[in-house]
Amino acid sequence: MKKNKKIAIALSGGIDSLVAAYILKKKGADLVGIHFQTGYENKKTDLAETGACLGIEIKYVDLAEDFEIHVINYFIQTYLAGKTPNPCIICNKKIKFDSLYSTCSDLGADFIATGHYAKLIKNKSGHNSLVKADDLSKDQSYFLAMLSQEQLDRTIFPLGNMRKSDVKSFAALNGLIPPEKKESQDICFIKHNSFSEFILKKQGIKSVPGKIITTSGNVIGTHNGLHKFTIGQRRGLNCPGPAPYHVKKIDIKSNTLVVGFKDELFEKELFLGNIHFTGRPVTRCRKIKTKIRYRHKEADSVFIPEYSGSTEITKKNRAKIIFNEPQYAVTPGQIAVFYDNDQVLGCGTIQ
Repeated sequence: MKKNKKIAIALSGGIDSLVAAYILKKKGADLVGIHFQTGYENKKTDLAETGACLGIEIKYVDLAEDFEIHVINYFIQTYLAGKTPNPCIICNKKIKFDSLYSTCSDLGADFIATGHYAKLIKNKSGHNSLVKADDLSKDQSYFLAMLSQEQLDRTIFPLGNMRKSDVKSFAALNGLIPPEKKESQDICFIKHNSFSEFILKKQGIKSVPGKIITTSGNVIGTHNGLHKFTIGQRRGLNCPGPAPYHVKKIDIKSNTLVVGFKDELFEKELFLGNIHFTGRPVTRCRKIKTKIRYRHKEADSVFIPEYSGSTEITKKNRAKIIFNEPQYAVTPGQIAVFYDNDQVLGCGTIQ
């Protein structure tokens, strides 16, 4: 608890942020509620009853312009480049803990709190280390791995020590009823259309057909737009074979989709770009655990930074990761997060 400090709690309308706010209020926090809008909501979330229940003022913040610039444009351009984006991580970094915090600061808030399932633990330097939540089935440290040390030091995660079942029981016991009953979806801005239809509509472009070839170079079909596919995908190929085909590579230059059998999609190593460390940089080879996508069990691996000297990471800001065991469907564009046990060390974009 941050004594004599004003805390802004990001309220989505769901049960997690509601319980987080209630916990902070009961501890005596000087609290203000913040609800941001992206411009992609089906309807405005009414938090009047929530504010009355908590006894706090709630501010609505329009972040539609920032959301379009930092999340939507990133999402579309990454797919059109033949890679797979991770909009939730970018949204946390650029919208929730950057644009939104600027608004919170203008309101006099010293800290921002959210309903994320993650923990912050003070390290020897007095700064916060990002650590997995107690409820590993709901842990969201992966989505927070791009936050800076400055952002972590001004953030509070009240639910880090709670399980989801405890949160639900706590809400029922205290009569807390969230205005939004559904859990938030992975890609909040795509409602009814597929992501490929969303991209075409936003860009005003048409699908460009191209060849589907095997890893040995045999043409076995035609695709109707590379933006419809991601590494490991089976659906939508419609190419008969002795075993199901999976997307292995997306070649933008030749407008070609390369497919292979499942056992051809395992990789022993990967390269990362845009390396970001949540705390002190990793400046030498070390054993880590790497999660190559959110719904992927982190794997034992070795982190090998590239240097321009003995202690500096190169301007390319790249690293190589070698896995103990080959990993399935390593996907360019996705964010790989690396851990030391339960502590997040940092992340990077798979090249």
